[in-house]
Amino acid sequence: MPVSKSKRSRYTPPPPKKAPPSPLWVPVALCTLMLTGLVVVLANYLQALPGDTENRYLIVGLVLITSGFGLATTYR
Repeated sequence: MPVSKSKRSRYTPPPPKKAPPSPLWVPVALCTLMLTGLVVVLANYLQALPGDTENRYLIVGLVLITSGFGLATTYR
């Protein structure tokens, strides 16, 4: 006698694997980049860096902060 459709088992895919946690260097580098960028930007505006307030210091600070945000996207 054939098995009815209601009694057939349906395929259920296995649960997705959890991604492993990030290594310790990721949050350390993230915080270091962001804080260093913040210090560079603040020091530029406080004229604590050599020379006058220059755009290159501001760009360096913003690149460091952006790198920190980029690294934050890989943090688990």
